[in-house]
Amino acid sequence: MATTAIDLREEILRLKKERNAVILAHNYQVGEIQDIADYVGDSLGLAYKAQATDCDVIAFCGVHFMAETAKILNPNKTVTLPDADAGCSLEESCPADDLAAFLDANKEKNYYVIAYINCSGGVKALCDVIVTSGNAINIVNKAPADRPILFVPDANLGAWVMEQTGRKMDLWQGSCYVHVEFTQNSINSIKAKHPNALVVAHPECTTAVRMLADEVCSTEKMISYCQNATVKDIIVVTESGMLHRLQKEAPDKNLIAGPTDKCACNDCHFMKMNTLEKLRNCLRDLSPTVEMPEEIRQRAEAPIIRMLEQSK
Repeated sequence: MATTAIDLREEILRLKKERNAVILAHNYQVGEIQDIADYVGDSLGLAYKAQATDCDVIAFCGVHFMAETAKILNPNKTVTLPDADAGCSLEESCPADDLAAFLDANKEKNYYVIAYINCSGGVKALCDVIVTSGNAINIVNKAPADRPILFVPDANLGAWVMEQTGRKMDLWQGSCYVHVEFTQNSINSIKAKHPNALVVAHPECTTAVRMLADEVCSTEKMISYCQNATVKDIIVVTESGMLHRLQKEAPDKNLIAGPTDKCACNDCHFMKMNTLEKLRNCLRDLSPTVEMPEEIRQRAEAPIIRMLEQSK
């Protein structure tokens, strides 16, 4: 007999209790995972929750670097994720060895290295401070004035932060494959169909797309923006999983998925690798888990703690 979503939900809740586990889910997860999670949020909110939890097990429904961040903050807890292969194009765009070689070759510059949280633990270990899209402006404004900044790995987010802060930064040329698929043409075409709609976009989008937006902000800030918007129609230019949460939290709004040139919405195939069945399995088997060498974990922890303190 096939297992139904209701059966899976009941089993997940039972296992969660047995394991003394907390389920954390990113805004881009499928709706049924968001609905069963203890907390749904962006990278910054999830980092705070991971830091604060007193549970024995963290079941992290997101991509690998997010679960790894939870492990960095909780070395003595079991951190498990439903699919170990749920990666991230941004993380892949900046291997730790490449960054280490670049910093070594440019030693005389004495870079202050700011890393977007969408990177590996190895990259975090090479950085001075971590940022998310929600706190990047604030943290860049606090960076030492007498040192050049290297911003890794997202060049689009870095360019937006430079626009907002006026602070010159050297940008690593990484990008999120999902957000660069939104184009000027695709957003203009949906705006033409909804001429009174507001456009809210994620800063991982290209400059051409950000220029068409009424608001550029993190996924978490999109919620209050949509709730407080004076119009009903809002075009949401980010990964499509965000619409599930927005529809729950801004039910009076007509939320329209920003299209790409290829499709009417935009899924991150990594984020969508996690399923209810895989979540059940990882709670049942306590596998796959996230592990890392303690020396790297300790070095990666310092810039994350610095971020959390500077974001309060």
